[in-house]
Amino acid sequence: MLNVPVASIRRHLAIGVACALTACSTLPSYTHPSVDVPDHYAGTAAPGWAVAAPADAQPRGPWWTLFNDDELNRLEARVDVSNQTVAKAVAQLQAARAMVDYQRAGYAPTITAGAAQSRARLSQNVLGHSLAGKTVPDYSVGVSAIWEPDLFGRVKDATVNARDNAQASEADLESVRLSIASDLALDYFDLRSLDRQKKLLDDSVTAYTAALKIVQQQLNDGAIDASAVAQAQTQLESTRTMDSDIDVQRAQLQHAIATLIGVPASSFALPQQVRDIALPQIPAGLPSQLLERRPDIAAAERRVAAANAQIGEAHAAFYPDLTLSATAGLESTFFAPWLTAPSLFWSIGSQLAGTLVDGGRRDAALKGANAQYDGAVADYRQTVLVAFQQVEDNLSALTTLASEADSEQRATSAAELALKLTTNRYQAGAVSYLDVVTAQTIALTNERTAEQIDARRVDASVQLLKALDGGWDRATLTDAQRSE
Repeated sequence: MLNVPVASIRRHLAIGVACALTACSTLPSYTHPSVDVPDHYAGTAAPGWAVAAPADAQPRGPWWTLFNDDELNRLEARVDVSNQTVAKAVAQLQAARAMVDYQRAGYAPTITAGAAQSRARLSQNVLGHSLAGKTVPDYSVGVSAIWEPDLFGRVKDATVNARDNAQASEADLESVRLSIASDLALDYFDLRSLDRQKKLLDDSVTAYTAALKIVQQQLNDGAIDASAVAQAQTQLESTRTMDSDIDVQRAQLQHAIATLIGVPASSFALPQQVRDIALPQIPAGLPSQLLERRPDIAAAERRVAAANAQIGEAHAAFYPDLTLSATAGLESTFFAPWLTAPSLFWSIGSQLAGTLVDGGRRDAALKGANAQYDGAVADYRQTVLVAFQQVEDNLSALTTLASEADSEQRATSAAELALKLTTNRYQAGAVSYLDVVTAQTIALTNERTAEQIDARRVDASVQLLKALDGGWDRATLTDAQRSE
């Protein structure tokens, strides 16, 4: 039977456990950085957007479904599956979570085991040595354990740092998803706007083609001169050019959508579709809610917490490290008695060691950690300011664009009436065909402008939904409330 001094082992373990239980932490107490939060948004007068009601804190689900477009919903569902930017963010999150496990493993002892066999011969010319000139085999097997109790919180601080960074990476992933989803929605709605403009230009080409045939017939009948035909031809070809340019822009948007959903551009196509897009009716919420709902703000705040933990790590470097070690095994020159009690060897011990002089390296590391914390706080506050700016920008844009849409609609109606009256006067011989062409140009320009304003209103709605939060809540962060 192997005779291991159990009392000695218990004594050393008791010392280590007592040290661990009395360990102090160098982690500074953490509070969220303070920011100035306004009571309300300045631009909440935009049509369709209002001050939040109590129920507005409830989850809204995927924000793009507010537009009630089945095709967009199907495209958005493919982002998480195939988008490579999202895939990279997922991989970065997995790496950050693995680092948490790596740092947490510092709480546990390191145990190693091994077996070895060797043969050695001592020189025969070595005087006074009993093994001179002999060949000696050696067989050994053993287990070693090393444990460093976390006396001053070095492992704890490193684990908290890794955990906070992992939560920041989780929020980063949501930021990437929100950005990709909004880019996809913007490209999709811009493409649909081009579809509506394409329909408008196609109809205009058809109308101008018919008008050209009429003036050509009038020229053949001697009723008008050739200038009217030239003007009608110019009008038709100019419109065809604009019509063709729509195809170029649409193809580029279609290719961009293909990339966002992770498929080759050559294998993806969206058929033309002409339908109106209704602006969503949803409250803008309160400015304070951005601090909980914006993933980029959550990521910035988690990095402040990680920088705070890094200060704790820098403080822990000023304290000594306690190492407890134990080794036990069997060793014998001959294989036959290898597994018997006399072959046993063991050792157990502890070591307390700390750095006395390092030329100011630890002081510099602590100053650097404090500077990084200050920088993280500045990043957080800047992120909050930018978030408020983005909301205000898009609320203001929606208000202004709503007014523009009303005035442009009146201008479009007036241009259509002017075209109708000018055409009647031309047919009565009161004006030249140049007046008709001018009225047609004004009417077409106003119709396209009205459509472009509507598209900008939809884009501003998408950007506002993105700026508000996209339906995300920081409470979904993994272990957000747990402390190490």
